[in-house]
Amino acid sequence: MTVLVQRSLLRVCITLALYIKISYPVCLFQGIKVNYHNMNLLRKMGGYSQECLIETTDFRFPMETTKVTQNNIRMIIYEFLQQIFQLFSKNLPVGAWNTSHIEKFQNGIYHQIEELEICLSEEQSRARNSFQTWILKSTTFSVKKYFQRITNFLKDRQYSHCSWGAVQMELRKCLIIFDRLMKKHMS
Repeated sequence: MTVLVQRSLLRVCITLALYIKISYPVCLFQGIKVNYHNMNLLRKMGGYSQECLIETTDFRFPMETTKVTQNNIRMIIYEFLQQIFQLFSKNLPVGAWNTSHIEKFQNGIYHQIEELEICLSEEQSRARNSFQTWILKSTTFSVKKYFQRITNFLKDRQYSHCSWGAVQMELRKCLIIFDRLMKKHMS
């Protein structure tokens, strides 16, 4: 084979590889690493002072999310991240919290959502049985109700610094649970 033919063949292969990479995104969800980073940012955002200790409530975390199958874990985490992103997109206690950490936290959550969308588009192309779909919808609905309770709690307390502190503590628990689920199902 001549050098000219080899170079042409190499160019065609590189072009084809780039086309495939661009046309067919690959699931690169780095959940555990990014989740750890988000937990640290959430912790650094702002304090939960002693005066806020009375501002606690049981948001009734949907424990059925911890029993999902490996096939559904990404969808459940995706729903949680969507809800967290929406929650942190409105009525934040900006004066009391470090704005830079809030923005980094929001960007980290958004980045995870984007990565999961690629993964989920790959997974949804595979067939699911109706029972799995029903369980997934039921669990997703539980997640939405959980975040509605959190939103109602914030509204009832007029988005006070202490109410956001209680939510911040609750979300830390969520991220710890995510971490355990990801280690269990994605490693």
